[in-house]
Amino acid sequence: MTTLNAKAFLFDLNGTVIDDMHYHAEAWFDILNNDLQAGLSWDEVKVQMYGKNAELLIRIFGNDFFTKDRMDELSIEKEKRYQKSYLPKLALIDGLQQLLDAAKVARIPMAIGSAAIPYNIDFVLDNLNLRQYFPVVISADDVSISKPHPDTFLKCAEALGIDPKDCIVFEDAPKGVESAHNAGMRTFVLTTAHPKEDFAQFDNVIGFGKDYSELVIG
Repeated sequence: MTTLNAKAFLFDLNGTVIDDMHYHAEAWFDILNNDLQAGLSWDEVKVQMYGKNAELLIRIFGNDFFTKDRMDELSIEKEKRYQKSYLPKLALIDGLQQLLDAAKVARIPMAIGSAAIPYNIDFVLDNLNLRQYFPVVISADDVSISKPHPDTFLKCAEALGIDPKDCIVFEDAPKGVESAHNAGMRTFVLTTAHPKEDFAQFDNVIGFGKDYSELVIG
């Protein structure tokens, strides 16, 4: 059991609110290899899955391979394939509904801080009726540099009016935990996409869990 003592909760989205990273990987694998002929293995695709969609494309193909408009087109197409595949399975990670309700009763403000584009964030928040819990949403469009840069979570804290040190971030990826570390925030890690060993270098992790069922608000 992990007790959460914080003035605000900040949530990454994919792999943290919903367990969907496999579906993102499938969509990227399809786009990169079948549409763009990148010739990447499954593991090579998974390694690249962090930050903004455009950043991923630039890491793989270089700065000048695509125009911005083409990257935007590829980004939306990838999300359409992901959403079509994942929609029948769309659900909150176990225990999260109870945590959100408890935080709301305790008047702990909450925010989404994600590298996803608004199109994807809206897909989750609207289909699962979550907007009532998250008055603040920071997306890929709201920062110039994505995770592990701290801006995503710092903007969440600023919008909520909470000192970064008083926030707990919920994350599932090493780059996200690094982002929280760079923002001066503690992190609870969901092991939906990575084992505990992948986070050994971080001193801001307060606990691990496959879901939210063992968490209580202090």
